[in-house]
Amino acid sequence: MTHVLVTGGAGFIGTHVTSALLGSGHQVSVLDTGHPAAHRDPMPADVHGVPVLRADVRDRDAVDAALLGVDAVLHQAAMVGMGVDLDDLPEYVGCNDLGTAVLLAGMARAGVRRLVLASSMVVYGEGAYACPGHGPVRPPARAVADLAAGHFEPLCPRCERPVISTEVDEDAPLDPRSVYAVTKVTQEQLCSVWARQTGGSVAALRYHNVYGPGMPKDTPYSGVAAIFRSALEGGRAPRVFEDGGQRRDFVHVSDVARANVAALEAAASGFRAYNIASGRPATVGELATELASVSGGPAPVVTGEFRLGDVRHVVASPARATAELGFTAAIDLTAGVTEFASATLRG
Repeated sequence: MTHVLVTGGAGFIGTHVTSALLGSGHQVSVLDTGHPAAHRDPMPADVHGVPVLRADVRDRDAVDAALLGVDAVLHQAAMVGMGVDLDDLPEYVGCNDLGTAVLLAGMARAGVRRLVLASSMVVYGEGAYACPGHGPVRPPARAVADLAAGHFEPLCPRCERPVISTEVDEDAPLDPRSVYAVTKVTQEQLCSVWARQTGGSVAALRYHNVYGPGMPKDTPYSGVAAIFRSALEGGRAPRVFEDGGQRRDFVHVSDVARANVAALEAAASGFRAYNIASGRPATVGELATELASVSGGPAPVVTGEFRLGDVRHVVASPARATAELGFTAAIDLTAGVTEFASATLRG
């Protein structure tokens, strides 16, 4: 039995990870600060019977206390999403990067050498593309003028012709295009340095679009599935940005929790990244339509609005996680959305 500390263990994904660990026979401790971006309701005193140590991962003394007797850490604590505006920048960097640095330093002092990091597909920026004439290409960030004119699809940087979205794998260059994305790249880099200097191991799980029971309701830090669900609960049509054709990989939170257990239990050394995805991409418009249909609510409205930090297509190859962790997502989008349509969300 492994004693695991789950940071952010009272949050959306952390709660499911804690449950999966307990179900696999592990001993679990939970540390969570109850950050208002993730917890608008009062934070629970326990998660599946595990008492919650309410403390900030940036608090050295609290981290040192939480690491006593621990064999491994599953680091879920982070601010997520696009946020409100650049006033959020210091808090993103503080929670995600300073918090990770304090945790890693504490793990080094405590002799804890196994880490599973909750990373994100946002580290890639745009996904992978191919130009019919020039092969694999990396389009630049989309221009405001193009987005405002409704020109959402990236073009080949060499011939400016349309490109084809292809699967991105873990060896793709990192190209963060939002504040959140920059902090996730930095987390990975800090963890890679820590692994080299301590001889420890890090599995960086690059979550794709996670959804499922317990998602936070409609906030600036919510995922798109929760935003659509909150609109439908209020009798409003989901508002789909751009033209709804953005391709993503929506992966159910129970699959993400299983991936964390698989990464913990896998024999590993050094730093290794994994796409945690279903392997069955869908467009944002398809998600909204499916959710509205299951909910019996109004049909989505395509608005043409855009957010500058968004990317067009991110479609992942989950092959490495299957080969090395034995992980394959089990829940398809139709089944997951059917459950999600009536699942309890968190305030």
